[in-house]
Amino acid sequence: MKVAGYLNEGRRVAVFPIFTERWFMKRNVFLRLLLGAGGLLKGGRSAAGEHPVGEGVRNRSGMAPWRAGGGVRVARGKDRYDAPLSLLEGDTFFTKIATKDTDGDMFAFEATRQKKGGPALHYHQDQDEWFYFLSGTYLVKVGEEVFEAGAGDCVFVPRTVPHTFSKVDEGESRMLVFYQPAGKMESYWHAISQGVLKGMSEEEVKKYKFEHGTVIVGPALTHLKA
Repeated sequence: MKVAGYLNEGRRVAVFPIFTERWFMKRNVFLRLLLGAGGLLKGGRSAAGEHPVGEGVRNRSGMAPWRAGGGVRVARGKDRYDAPLSLLEGDTFFTKIATKDTDGDMFAFEATRQKKGGPALHYHQDQDEWFYFLSGTYLVKVGEEVFEAGAGDCVFVPRTVPHTFSKVDEGESRMLVFYQPAGKMESYWHAISQGVLKGMSEEEVKKYKFEHGTVIVGPALTHLKA
């Protein structure tokens, strides 16, 4: 590394380094060694193609900076586990991206809905939610805004914002729902499909939902479905 500067009216007023190619080569070697050692100290693996920063490490956004396996393909009309959930008066939920696929960063499912209605007005304590409507017609409320949504429309709901929706047309409809991060939403829907809410009082239902990250704050837009 060399040192040089520039002149201003005959005086040297600033000094800065000139980095040579050789200096950069040495620096890069040092950084590679440092990262490799850090990975070993944290329990990570330093072999080519494997994670260099350690198991269980999260990045600044709180998400896992790597994935352990390859991609996941779930075919049309299929469930991630080949075990779709039946619930909410004849509706069927097909898991598309499981919580375990993303180390808890996201959970996504496709819902096929048969009857009219929807959930009570609620918000999620920790999850952002995104809806993409594949077919059918829905009445949607986000905050104070109420609007109609149909095939090709999408709606993003930030965490802690009250929202709800209601299927308002006849026949089958389909929608995609994404939660980020996944939280307890996957286990929640599995429990619902197994009838965990049956026999519970209204207050008991609210408490159970709260324990799974959902806070009820108002009534459904039309007919209540769980």
